[in-house]
Amino acid sequence: MEQAASLNVFSEPLESCSTDPVTGFFRDGCCNTSTQDAGSHTVCVALTQEFLEYSRNRGNDLMTPVPQFGFPGLSEGQRWCLCASRWLEAHKAGKAPRVYLRRTHLRALETVPMETLREYAIDLS
Repeated sequence: MEQAASLNVFSEPLESCSTDPVTGFFRDGCCNTSTQDAGSHTVCVALTQEFLEYSRNRGNDLMTPVPQFGFPGLSEGQRWCLCASRWLEAHKAGKAPRVYLRRTHLRALETVPMETLREYAIDLS
C-alpha cells in the first residue's frame, strides 16, 4: 500500500491533524491517504455537535466509543480526518465543520474545490 506524498492543499508538508484522539486512515495523526483509502480521509476538521449528529443520522456514528477497535468516540472541539465526500455532503446540507487547510491533504482537492474549503478555513494562508 503506497502512501501518497504528505502534502497539504498548499503543496506544503502536511501538518498533524490530531494525536489525541489519533486520527487518519493510517492512524498516524495526519490526514494521509493511499490508493487503499477508498473514503479519502483527507479533510482535517474541528468537529461540531451539529456535524456529529448529522454523521450519525447518515449512518456513521462517530460519537459512540467502540473499545474493541480502540475507538474512543469523538466530541465537539476535537480534530478529525473526515472523508472528503462526507465533508462535501455535509457542506451541501449546511452541516460541514470548519477546516484546517494546513492539516488537510492535497488529495482532498480531487473531491472538494479549494474555494469551498477556504469558506470554512480556520487557518487561512
